[in-house]
Amino acid sequence: MLTVEVTPKFLIHDKRDNVGVAVEDLKEGEEAVGVYLTDGSTITVKVLNNIPLGHKIALTNIKTGEKVIKYSEVIGVATKDIRKGEHVHVHNIKSARW
Repeated sequence: MLTVEVTPKFLIHDKRDNVGVAVEDLKEGEEAVGVYLTDGSTITVKVLNNIPLGHKIALTNIKTGEKVIKYSEVIGVATKDIRKGEHVHVHNIKSARW
């Protein structure tokens, strides 16, 4: 049996999260693999636009007004529809605190 090791390009802190964090620059069009830190399982997401190291990628479609969840905590609210694989940052979310 052949086992192929894949280096994850983004990390997800918790199964409840709907965003992951890029651990290297993600390029539009690539199929990026992410890993859940809670159990080591993986997810593959097609990257819809360039996402810089340290920025977030949507793991699911997030509708306007829905909560953005990271670390199993609400970190913001979507200010417009965000598609799975899109860059999640200040241009499409606002802080849940202010």
